[in-house]
Amino acid sequence: MSVPQRRRAVLTGMLALAGAALASGAAPLPEGPWPDATVIRGEHYVVMGHRVPAARLADLAARTERARRTVAAIWGPVRPVVLFPETDAEAGALAGAGATGGLAALATADRVIVLPDGYGRLTETGRDVVLAHEITHVATGATRGGRVPMWLSEGFADYVGYSAAGLGVRTVASELAAEVAAGVLPDRLPGPADFAPGAVRLAQAYEEAWLACRYVAGRFGERTLVRLYGGDVGTVLGLTPAEFTAGWRDYLRKELG
Repeated sequence: MSVPQRRRAVLTGMLALAGAALASGAAPLPEGPWPDATVIRGEHYVVMGHRVPAARLADLAARTERARRTVAAIWGPVRPVVLFPETDAEAGALAGAGATGGLAALATADRVIVLPDGYGRLTETGRDVVLAHEITHVATGATRGGRVPMWLSEGFADYVGYSAAGLGVRTVASELAAEVAAGVLPDRLPGPADFAPGAVRLAQAYEEAWLACRYVAGRFGERTLVRLYGGDVGTVLGLTPAEFTAGWRDYLRKELG
């Protein structure tokens, strides 16, 4: 998903986080997509680069291990495979994706694919956040065939991604904070259309989803947030959808008002 330029300026001014209906977990590829690939195999990850400078690939490997640990601490073990193509066009072809403008990385069924141009524009913190976000998608199975609401899939990936970033709420959710400070609150959780490329409030949709997950973790505990991924707010939280939405809106007022 391409995200407006204003989103998360603290990371780059052009941070994009992508997810799809993904399979759970990942295993080292038996064969790489490039015959001349450079491969770094860690104990719990594989990083493969195509005509990527050695130092840049080594840096990605270190960040992949760090992101893997972040995901494992919240969700559980994951063995990510991360590909670093030579160009964005090559990345799009590997992913079977159409337009990839504005993306820094994306996840397919069993791997994370870095888009060199977008990734190169990220700050150091932004790179760590993006990798943890995408590895979370691979680990969780993302939307699990549509059984997980989009707000939970994207919000949880952001929750994990930002968990080790050390950034303040108003910094991460600056667009939404401006709206809440002006007295404008969302009346519902974001749905699939709100996350579509080009959506008017795309930045706010991600921020709303992230804060919904942060609300659950703060009120009910992080383990409950993880359990919510396989359930619903009624079964897991003991709330009706209306009660959950009301509690989330109150949380937005408290955190951003």
